[in-house]
Amino acid sequence: MSIDQSWEKIFKDYNILNHDFDKDPFMISAEQIKKSCQKFTKTGEKEVRILCKQDSRENRPEIFTKNNLFILPIKNKYYALIKGEGYIDIPEIREDAKIYKSKLDFQLETSLIGNSEMQHVDYAYAASLIRTFVDDASLVLTIRGRKYTPFFDFYVNKHLIKVKGVQTEVDAGYEGKSQIVLIEAKNSTTTNTIIRQLYFPFRQWQEHTQKKVISLFFEKNEQNNAYSIWQFEFTNLRDYNSIQLVKSGRFQIL
Repeated sequence: MSIDQSWEKIFKDYNILNHDFDKDPFMISAEQIKKSCQKFTKTGEKEVRILCKQDSRENRPEIFTKNNLFILPIKNKYYALIKGEGYIDIPEIREDAKIYKSKLDFQLETSLIGNSEMQHVDYAYAASLIRTFVDDASLVLTIRGRKYTPFFDFYVNKHLIKVKGVQTEVDAGYEGKSQIVLIEAKNSTTTNTIIRQLYFPFRQWQEHTQKKVISLFFEKNEQNNAYSIWQFEFTNLRDYNSIQLVKSGRFQIL
């Protein structure tokens, strides 16, 4: 990957491998990353946003993989390099897709145009699949797009991480009478994802409400026209690694 040589240089410039990651994470700024990579010519080798976007285990540069590290944003233009497990496996749903009868009494035609994550979520919601999956008929769409987190802190292993003003994005968020449902959606097969994509929005909205916040991972497979949904929960509000699977299902909407 093009980011491998960039991160090799960053680690060398700031002597990162000599840092004691068992003691605490290594903090680095966007400005430091830019300075280290300024002589690279390709956008993917020097753009901070691209270098720090490591949404799956496979997206990590080799030096991260070898040293069991992952990266988290902690505030605007600042990051933490952390030793430990930063990702969660998305378990394969082996059973055949269940037939789900749409609650609509007419066929949606516009939802069939294109292949975006948002349109697939919208179709599943319009057909009431999402309401049915979480057993909450009161859900209405209230959250979408990018927002910035309030202050919160949490633990990764024994390390206390403090976060404020980090940009988060959910593909759709729904509020019901007693709960909030947040969705991270994909339009391709995903075997693992960085926990941050579920944990940061969960913490962000749990800071703003007394209602229960539920995290869903959603995937539409174009090959078999199946909608897969996984519900995760965090058993300890302040423990990044306390994520666990609650239930999952795969459906075909008719």
